[in-house]
Amino acid sequence: MRRLLRARGWVEKFSTTTKVGTRSVQQDTKKQLEEKVEDSGGEEQWEAVLHAEPGSASCWTQHWVQMLEEEEQEEVPWYAEDPDGIHDIMSSMVRDQMPTFIWTSRRSAVRYWQLQDHQMVNHFKGTGAFTTKEGLCVNLQNLPSFYQADPTTFFPRCYRLGNEDERQAFIEDFRLTAAHSLLKLAVEKPGIMQGVMESPGKGAGPVSPSPPELLEKALQVCRLQLDRLEHTDIDRDSPVLRVTNADWDCFLHEYYRVVNEQARLESSIHQQEQCRALLQKLQERLPQLHIEGVHNLWIIKPGAMSRGRGITCSARLEEILELPGKPAAPSAQPGQWIVQKYVERPLLIFGTKIDLRQWILVTDWNPLTIWFYRDSYVRFCSQPFSLSHLHASRHLCNVSIQKQWRQAGGRNPNLPCDLIWSSHQLQLHLQQVGHTEAWEIIIVPGMKEAVVAALHSGRELVRDRKGSFELYGADFMFGEDCQPWLLEINVSPTMAPCSAVTRLLCAAVQRDILRVVLDHRENPGCSTGAFELIYKEAIVSVPPCLGLKLVVEGYSLRKPQLQKKPQDKLPTILPLVRPVVPKPPVGSRPLMNTKLPVMPKPAVVPRPPMVAKPLMYKYPMITKPIIEPKPPAGLRPPDISKPLMGTKLPALPRPPVVSNPLMDSKPAVVPKPPVVPKPFMITKRPTFTKPLVRDQDSSAAEASSGT
Repeated sequence: MRRLLRARGWVEKFSTTTKVGTRSVQQDTKKQLEEKVEDSGGEEQWEAVLHAEPGSASCWTQHWVQMLEEEEQEEVPWYAEDPDGIHDIMSSMVRDQMPTFIWTSRRSAVRYWQLQDHQMVNHFKGTGAFTTKEGLCVNLQNLPSFYQADPTTFFPRCYRLGNEDERQAFIEDFRLTAAHSLLKLAVEKPGIMQGVMESPGKGAGPVSPSPPELLEKALQVCRLQLDRLEHTDIDRDSPVLRVTNADWDCFLHEYYRVVNEQARLESSIHQQEQCRALLQKLQERLPQLHIEGVHNLWIIKPGAMSRGRGITCSARLEEILELPGKPAAPSAQPGQWIVQKYVERPLLIFGTKIDLRQWILVTDWNPLTIWFYRDSYVRFCSQPFSLSHLHASRHLCNVSIQKQWRQAGGRNPNLPCDLIWSSHQLQLHLQQVGHTEAWEIIIVPGMKEAVVAALHSGRELVRDRKGSFELYGADFMFGEDCQPWLLEINVSPTMAPCSAVTRLLCAAVQRDILRVVLDHRENPGCSTGAFELIYKEAIVSVPPCLGLKLVVEGYSLRKPQLQKKPQDKLPTILPLVRPVVPKPPVGSRPLMNTKLPVMPKPAVVPRPPMVAKPLMYKYPMITKPIIEPKPPAGLRPPDISKPLMGTKLPALPRPPVVSNPLMDSKPAVVPKPPVVPKPFMITKRPTFTKPLVRDQDSSAAEASSGT
């Protein structure tokens, strides 16, 4: 990538952090150049300073580019192409400039929130929805709800062991697959039913037959599954077959004996015909029935690990359910494990299992734009394929795993030394074995459909950003009929030249990536190399996460109501409102000699005849008798027999005089009332020169006597 960009006139911008062995030295580009000239310690230290390790940054006269290199060995070191150091001098001149193009092998090294709109970066955020095994498993299950594709036609069924519902679904699937296997054994290997077999590891001799009802139970279970698939079990008149967990345990125990050739499966010709007819009907409903085989083998993978780490295979239910909880497992969290159906009948070359790495380039997510690379490479296992031996060298095609077993014996001599083929070599081999048009008609169209559907499954979770792009590596394996099956999609696929084939292909892929993301952006008619645009949808104005606008037209049904009789309206009573008189302003004196508004006279209402009342005398109103403190000893109490004389009461304001016509008339003469005793009067208070303190004992005595 560095050579390609320098040839285009880009200038690289180095980072301010260079890792040297286990130390991290902070230095700018000028110091790097000075140390390079002064140091003569050898090529090893030279490469340690200038050849950046993963995670360090390096940035490119027309534009600037920032690169985070991969850790790989090249035949010709990149610094050997610049003996005069002109590129280093130009890099020091742009060290303070903002990079335009950023390339990194680690997605976590990108700070998306700091990127400008004009900056290009080779990663999107949120792609874990389909680049992790767990994310792909979950999102492909929801694919039929928003995209017209059936994931069971290109992705082996998969379950998460940490989810309780999916865990129970896997247990049911395992049991049904065991029943399918017995039907296939009855049809495909009828000679085993009636002959004598040899147990592995034992001498020749008769093998005990299986229970006669074993195959009949498998037929009943498969018929019940077919009825559910065809929805004929809704109006069933006959009672539904009830199978308990204990019955399933006994069934699986006998199934293991038959599959491992420790028991003989007995069946009649009539039962064989029933099995054949039932399998044909199930094949129409179950697209993966032909890849299941008879061993009921499943592959268990960690949800977010790469390069084949932690992957194992098993054909027993109890082992699969216990494996995630073992201490020796790479991850102790069951939620991070998935179990997937193994393709037991794969396409073999020289008796060895293969898979294919296919490159995909996404340049936009709205509209979704997918580029498909026409060239790919095939990876071989180092040992012959066998379902009886579940070693990784026979079932996992990862380069990081097979490089440990390349020198092991037992491999086919026709296999390539580096266990890598190009896609053109695969096409020639398919033509030689009779699959003349399988590559163009079955394999390539099937891979394109699977890739488009898988990317659609996670597009709502990916954060689209204009100017970003990303390269993915999809892994496929093929069935006996050359049908491609998607295994996983990898982010940041390796560009390390592990063989002669990958050395050429990886360089070509990087060159064509620049053609697509740089040249095609400016000139849509330019060459894009081996990249082919296979999908570009229309621009979606509304984000897919908001969903579709569903409208239901119609009329609501209302219950008819009885007509009510009209009722007489009650008279309206208006409340009496008193006219509002404006208040005088705050702080001003009341208006003098100002006439108040004339109020309307109320209507004259006749009053009943006035009854003569006894003549009453007005005395000052005393609401509560005043209790005087007790005078101290030695003083003469005042004389209270005489009323207060000469005492002036406080002047009280007189109420306004209101004319009352009834008061003008003289009252009638009434007889003199009886003599009323005078009220109790309080005499003049004595004068004291000192404040008096009330005695508590006297107060309590007065309170008790009621005075």
